[in-house]
Amino acid sequence: MEPLKHECGIALVRLLKPLSYYQHKYGTWMYGLNKLYLMMEKEHNRGQEGAGIACVKLDTEPGNEYMFRERAEGKDAITEIFRNVRGAYKNVDEEKLKDADFAKLNLPFAGELYMGHLRYSTTGKSGLQYVHPFLRRNNWKAKNLCICGNFNMTNIDEIFSTLTKQGQCPRIYSDSYLMLELMGHRLDREVERNFVAAHAMELEDEDITRYIDNHVKISNVLKTSMKNFDGGYAVCGLTGSGEAFVMRDPWNIRPAFYYKNDEIVVVASERPVLQTTFDLECSDVQELKAGEAIIVKRNGECSLEQIIEPKADAACSFERIYFSRGSDRDIYKERKQLGAQLTQPILKAVDYDTQHTVFSFIPNTAEVAFYGLLQGFRDYIHEKKIKAIQSLGHQPTREELDSILSESVRMEKVAWKDIKLRTFITEGAARNDLASHVYDITYQSLTPHEDNLVIIDDSIVRGTTLKESIIRILDRLHPKKIIVVSSAPQIRYPDYYGIDMSRLEEFCVFRATIELLKDRGMYDLIETTYRNCVEEVKKPKNEMRNCVRDIYQPFTVEEINEKIVEMLRPEGVTTPIEIVFQSIEGLHEAIPNHKGDWYFTGKYPTPGGTKLCNQAFVNYIEKVYQYEQKF
Repeated sequence: MEPLKHECGIALVRLLKPLSYYQHKYGTWMYGLNKLYLMMEKEHNRGQEGAGIACVKLDTEPGNEYMFRERAEGKDAITEIFRNVRGAYKNVDEEKLKDADFAKLNLPFAGELYMGHLRYSTTGKSGLQYVHPFLRRNNWKAKNLCICGNFNMTNIDEIFSTLTKQGQCPRIYSDSYLMLELMGHRLDREVERNFVAAHAMELEDEDITRYIDNHVKISNVLKTSMKNFDGGYAVCGLTGSGEAFVMRDPWNIRPAFYYKNDEIVVVASERPVLQTTFDLECSDVQELKAGEAIIVKRNGECSLEQIIEPKADAACSFERIYFSRGSDRDIYKERKQLGAQLTQPILKAVDYDTQHTVFSFIPNTAEVAFYGLLQGFRDYIHEKKIKAIQSLGHQPTREELDSILSESVRMEKVAWKDIKLRTFITEGAARNDLASHVYDITYQSLTPHEDNLVIIDDSIVRGTTLKESIIRILDRLHPKKIIVVSSAPQIRYPDYYGIDMSRLEEFCVFRATIELLKDRGMYDLIETTYRNCVEEVKKPKNEMRNCVRDIYQPFTVEEINEKIVEMLRPEGVTTPIEIVFQSIEGLHEAIPNHKGDWYFTGKYPTPGGTKLCNQAFVNYIEKVYQYEQKF
């Protein structure tokens, strides 16, 4: 499968003890900083375009810096960031560097609050200005705000309008900056509310500041700033006065996990990140609920607060299939089950000829589903052996038993991921040729013209790698038949909540369906769907339906599969090819607690998703008109 640019990763560490405590117990006051580094490395799979960290020191005196930030671009950003942070300590005397009190007073990033972010862009925008965390400065500590997040909002136009109506003039049109400005605006109001309260108590000067710092309610800020956002998010933030928070969207789309004890409060995008970094059991780590926030006050008091009432249970299923670490206990089981459930359709595809079928997988994320598939076939062959022995009707000879029991599941590592496509080769033909060599094969791993080859992938999105590389190179083994298996159902619809899949024409399933409609002269359905989408986007979002679903109604999954094979078959390849997808029912059976299936069904959990999908079809048709002038 071609890599997808996906949702980002977040990490938060809040130390609940003085730095000297960690120096004494763990041998370094950098305990929090070191743990942040480990968490970010464990989440590196979630973002390789950039990274950033932030730190807040508590109780600093005026004239001293108390908020720090470091950001970098590129796949080595984490290494660069922490090298730069530690570089600031290289000229410090070794004894002083071990002195937690000296560090707290004099060294950058020697604080109690840490936040990290791994970035994958879903907007195509690049540059350090787009790398999280984002920082809003003010001379009042409590008005300083630093945020990062794993999010993508569908209604930025509405939020932008809200801000401009307030008289603000945002300098960048992106969900990250608009969230920072909106949340910052509400934080200002919260500080001013406390200023009025302190003034009414006849407090003066620094006493007012201390009152504000100790009485800011981040829940008020979140409730007033996040209520109008439509999208999937896990947003993380720090204030200059020492408040920390992580909030999850009310649709449960984007994940966030936390752990707390008397020393730390930590949050990450994935459960195994916390388990490995802090040596925890699975049951120790909790998941934030829909619309919930974990908030740590500047005094270390930690609480869970319901910011927005849950709106739906739409936890992302694609997160489980592809993006999250397979080392998670539940994800590992789910991926294995996804593979095992494909046993029957694959048996049909190979005409139940298990003796002449070799199984393999597309490295690397499909490996766990492959193990599940093997188990499904082991179970099938086991039952087959039992029935064969029972059908003998007599005491079997050793030769008969040997003949029956010798059958086993045949598996090989057929495909190897060899190199990465280097973007410095810009000339089209050269790029295509290089792309065709991304994968290599194990030669003579099956019997030519006799063995079927079943190869499983986690999902099939664009089909580009299948066409340009995988099918062609697998054909060199001369299998009797190639069965390409997807542990996920057909991906038919764009995502607008954090994954870089926003255009319908990217999906091979969509392209195949459009071609089927054209083949059968059903131009009227394409045109009707276009007209309907145009009308839908004019309606209030809550009244819209996803009209794009209509184009799939005339066809079975199998009909679309056949068209996909026709479109993806490389020139000169004559080997029979079949594609097998997971069913929607199978998806729900394997992943029952993550009901967000809009990629496959078009049932978006938020109105903004439905609107953008309709708009995507309008955009696609109008782009096609440019070249064809007709359907």
